[in-house]
Amino acid sequence: MTSAFDTLTAARELEASGMERKQAEAVAAAIRAGQGDLATKDDIAGLRRELATLRWMMTITIALVLAILARDLQLLS
Repeated sequence: MTSAFDTLTAARELEASGMERKQAEAVAAAIRAGQGDLATKDDIAGLRRELATLRWMMTITIALVLAILARDLQLLS
């Protein structure tokens, strides 16, 4: 879910607070341009799901390696 930044409203609010119109528009445009690199809550939730899956896969892999090592140690005895 991406949050849309309303540049028009932001520029009007900046102008109403005393900033010149051109400056207000430039600030609002700069904020909008910088938002492309931000992670959304959905992005973070997706990463958490991926990490949970990887954690599960690593646990299974470690358990299998330990089982193989235990078996091999028994064979050596």
